[in-house]
This record gives sequence, structure tokens and C-alpha cells, in this order.
Amino acid sequence: MTTIKTALIFVALGATAAVSAPAAAQEPVVAAADPEALFTDPNPTLNANKQAVLHILRELLQCNHWDEADKYLTERYLQHNPNVTSGRANVVKYFGPPPRTPSCGKLTMPVVTVLTSGNIVGIVFRAEYDDPRKPGAKYTSISYDQWRIVDGRADEHWDTSTLDPPKK
Repeated sequence: MTTIKTALIFVALGATAAVSAPAAAQEPVVAAADPEALFTDPNPTLNANKQAVLHILRELLQCNHWDEADKYLTERYLQHNPNVTSGRANVVKYFGPPPRTPSCGKLTMPVVTVLTSGNIVGIVFRAEYDDPRKPGAKYTSISYDQWRIVDGRADEHWDTSTLDPPKK
């Protein structure tokens, strides 16, 4: 009985110390060295869905080939980003027309992992932010985007975006 009481006291003291101790520094979020390797799957349907999202990220968002948006987005493309109205034409208008990248090589976005469930493909990105507690310092966290793929193109999109500031 004494051994059990002693063990419980140590557990209680350890729990109290863990709660009252200052938080230790986080482990930094690390992106994959080869993000494109994450967009494959042995299941042919999941592989095709991942490849559709890879093209959206690389050709549209990274390389600005918005003139090819009809290859990757349905016309009705439902948008759950608070800054962009649904519909492919509205998305193209929002993002375009930035200068088109002449050649579009490998995806360079900081992808941490790619998740799939049926026709849903989710991407976890490494994000870096200014540390409000330490001026000049940064910390890492994640951002998340998710697409619903229909017939090889994105038909719906969700992300962690917040409202853009007003344009001046």
C-alpha cells in the first residue's frame, strides 16, 4: 500500500509540475524535401485526385498559368475562402493576371503532407509567422487547403485564409 501511495504522490507532483512549468519550445514544422513525391498513391483513383491538386498548386498557384484553369477547376468551382467568390471565372479574376512563369518546374511550396479520403485531397503546408512575444523572431505552424475532386478537376475548395485587408 505504501508503494502505491508513493507512486500516486509522484504522479500528482509530476502532473502539477507539468501544468505549472512554462511551455517548452515547439518542434519546428518541416516541409518535405520533395513535395511532389507526396502526390502519388498506389490506389489509381486517389493518385489521380492527388495529381489534380498537384497541378492546381504548381501550374496555377505557383506558375500563374491561369489561362489553363479550365483544365483543373470546374466552371462552378465552389470557394470557401472569404476573399474569393465561387466560380472558376471569379477565381481566375482574383488571382490573375500575374505574370505567367515562362517555365514551370517542380513544385516549391512548403508541403508537409498530403491527405486523401475518397474524392477529398487535403494539403498541410509549413507556415512561418512573426512571433508576437519576441520582436524579430519567427515561429512555424501550419496552414491547410482542401479540395473536392470531381471528374479529375477541383469542384470545391476550403482553406484557412482570413479576410484580406482593404485595398488602398
